[in-house]
Amino acid sequence: MAHMKNKIVLLVGIFILLAGSMYFVAFQSNKEQGAVTEQIVAAQDHKNATYIIEGRPITLVNGLSEIAAAPDSASKITTRYFGNEVRHDLNDDGREDVAFLLTQESGGSGIFYYVVAALNTPTGYLGSQAVFLGDRIAPQTTHMDEGKTTRGSDRKNVIVVNYAVRAADEPLTASPSIGKSLWLKLDPITMQLGEVVQNFEGESR
Repeated sequence: MAHMKNKIVLLVGIFILLAGSMYFVAFQSNKEQGAVTEQIVAAQDHKNATYIIEGRPITLVNGLSEIAAAPDSASKITTRYFGNEVRHDLNDDGREDVAFLLTQESGGSGIFYYVVAALNTPTGYLGSQAVFLGDRIAPQTTHMDEGKTTRGSDRKNVIVVNYAVRAADEPLTASPSIGKSLWLKLDPITMQLGEVVQNFEGESR
C-alpha cells in the first residue's frame, strides 16, 4: 500500500512539474508575441509611432520617450523627435510617408542621432528600425534623391541625410566641420533602412 502511495505521489509531482513547465512556455510565448505586437502597432502620426533603436522598441508620445535604462534604475533613456523631416511616398502606395531624425540620451554627455522613417498605412503610421548617425554631430539637411546613377538606372525613393562630423583626431568638444552624406532606402517589408552605395548603381548593401 505504501509503495502504491509513493507511486501516486510521484505521478502527481510529475504532473505538476509538467503543467508548470507548459504554463511557463505558454507565458513566455505570449510575452514575446505581445512584444512583437507592440512593435508593429500603428500610430496616429509619426510623432507617436514606435521605432526600433539598437534592438529596443521606443514608442514616442508627442515626440518624446523616457524609459528606465535598466530595471529599478533611476537613469533614463530619453528619445526625442529632432526634425529635419522629408516627406515622400517611400513605398509607392500613393500615401505620403516621412523620414526624420531622432536624438537619444542616457544620462551621459553624449547625444546620439538616428535616422528613422514612418510609413503612412491605412491603419496608421508604422515606424522603422533606426540607423545611427553619430554622437554630437551637426545635422544639416535631409532630402530625397530621385535622379539616375552614372549608368542610367533609377535611384528612386532614396533619402539623403546631410550632417557634419569631427575629424578622427579631434575631441568631442570640437565643433563638427566635416560634411558627410548618408544615402538610405527603406525596405517596407522589413522596415529597415539600408545604406545605398553611390558607386554601385544605387544598390543597397
